[in-house]
Amino acid sequence: MRDMEEKFPRGLWVRLIIYVAVGHLFAAFIYLLFTLGAQNQ
Repeated sequence: MRDMEEKFPRGLWVRLIIYVAVGHLFAAFIYLLFTLGAQNQ
């Protein structure tokens, strides 16, 4: 476990978590748009 922590710096983990969170929010937003669009037709 120590080896993985040394291989990846803390800043990279933070950036990775932010990218994953933003990606999921973006995907949820697009899904919501498609769902609302389908209901309006």
